[in-house]
Amino acid sequence: MDIPGPEPCPDGGAAAVAAAGGLHTYQLRLHAAHGPVVRFPLPGAEEAVSIADPVLLEATAGLDERPRRLFAFLDPLFETGNLQVMPAHEHTPWRRQVLSVLTGRRSHERHFVAFTALATELADRWDEQADGGPVRLLDDLAALSLRMICRYALGGDAADPDRVVAAFEAVLAEHLGRLYPDPDHGPAAAPAAGAQEALAHLRATVDQAVRGHRAGGRTDAGDLIGTLVEAGASPARIRDTVMAVLLAAHHTTGTAVAWTLYLLGHHPGAARRVADELDLVLGDRPAPDHADLRQLEYLRMTIDESMRLYPPGPYGARETTGPLTVGRYRIPAGTTVFYPFWAVHLNPDHWPEPEVFRPERFTPEEAARRPALAHLPFGLGPRACPGAALAMTEAELVLAVLLKRFRFHPVPGHRVRPVERFVLRPADGLPMTVRRRTAEHGPGGVPGPDHPAG
Repeated sequence: MDIPGPEPCPDGGAAAVAAAGGLHTYQLRLHAAHGPVVRFPLPGAEEAVSIADPVLLEATAGLDERPRRLFAFLDPLFETGNLQVMPAHEHTPWRRQVLSVLTGRRSHERHFVAFTALATELADRWDEQADGGPVRLLDDLAALSLRMICRYALGGDAADPDRVVAAFEAVLAEHLGRLYPDPDHGPAAAPAAGAQEALAHLRATVDQAVRGHRAGGRTDAGDLIGTLVEAGASPARIRDTVMAVLLAAHHTTGTAVAWTLYLLGHHPGAARRVADELDLVLGDRPAPDHADLRQLEYLRMTIDESMRLYPPGPYGARETTGPLTVGRYRIPAGTTVFYPFWAVHLNPDHWPEPEVFRPERFTPEEAARRPALAHLPFGLGPRACPGAALAMTEAELVLAVLLKRFRFHPVPGHRVRPVERFVLRPADGLPMTVRRRTAEHGPGGVPGPDHPAG
C-alpha cells in the first residue's frame, strides 16, 4: 500500500519546512493532515517516512544506522570518522564502553558534589537578582549544562574550564550555523579561524587530560577518559568521544530544566507539590544528596511531563538496511525513517488532552497503560542517548537546588515560541521572574489554578 504524504516538490521540501516554522512544527502538520505514517520530502535525504504512532514504531526499534548525509555537517568535528553515523559494527562496542561510564551510579556519585557546587553557584547568583527584574533562564541554565558536562567529560583536569566552555560554544556556533544557515548571508563560508583555533584548544585539552591519566596510572571506572585509556582507545578516538559527549549534552539538560521551570511557573499547584516534596525529603538542607533523588518522585514526574511537552531533541532519524514492514506499509531498503518525537508525545490516541501539563500522567499506574514507546525524550533503540541516566541526574539535582530556594513566575504578557536549534528551545532566552520562597506566602507559594501549557 502506498504511504500517504504531500506531493513531491523540486526544492526537496525546504519551502514547506520553512513555511511551517521549522522541521519540528512541520512534522506536527504532516501527521495531522496524513495520519500516523507519512511519506515526505526531506532536505538532505530526498524522501523519508515519518512514524508518529508508538505501536508502529516498535517495528523500527532495531535500526542501527543513521542517514549519513543528515549528519555530514558534523564531519569536521571528528578525526576518526563521524561518531554520529559510525557503522553498526563499530558503534556497538564503542557504545558499550561509553555506557559503562555514563550509566553507572559510581560515575554519577563521583561527580555529584562538583555538580552541586555548580548548581549552587547559579542559585547564589540568582539570589542576588531575586524579587527584581526577570532573568533569562535558558541562557544561564544552558551555560550551567555545558559547564557540568565539561566537568564530567574532563574531570578536574581542565586548567581553564571557562575557556573550554567558550571554545566549545565557538565550535558549535560555527558548525550549527551550517545546519541553520542565515538566509540573509547565503551559504556558510569555510570554517572561521576562531572556530578552528577553538577546536584545536579542545583537542589539546583532552590530550592533556589523557596524559594526566596515563602518567598517574588512573583507571577509574567512574571516569570517561580513564575508561577509554584503559580500553586501549587511540588518542584521536578519545578526543572524538569527548567531543561527541559534549555535543550530545550541549544545552540539552539546561533546556529541559528551563522548560520545566517555565511550566511550573504557569502551574502553581504542581509547583507547590514539588516544593512540599523537597521540604519533606531535604528538610532544611539546601541541596539533595545523590541518594535523595530516588525519593523525589513527583519531581521526576514533572521532568518527564515537561520533556513530553517540549522534548529536548524533537526528532531523530535512522536508515533501513533492508525492507521493513510497518503496519500495513512496506518501506524499502535505504529509506530514511524519521522519528518525530514531538508528534509522538502529542499523539491524542495515547495522551488525552495532549497539550495539557499534567505530571500525574507518569505515575506507575498511568505509565503501565501506555505503549512503551509513547514517551521518547532520549530516543529509542541502539542509537538512543547513552547519557539519559546522567542527564536525569543532572536535571533532578539542578531543579531540586533551584526549587528549594525559589519560585518562578512568568513575565506578564510574555509568550514563548519553541524553535529547533539542535535542541527544542525557547526563542528568546525564556525570561521569568525569580522570587525567594521565604518571601511568599509560606514555602508552598501563592495558590492559583493550573491551566494548559499552550
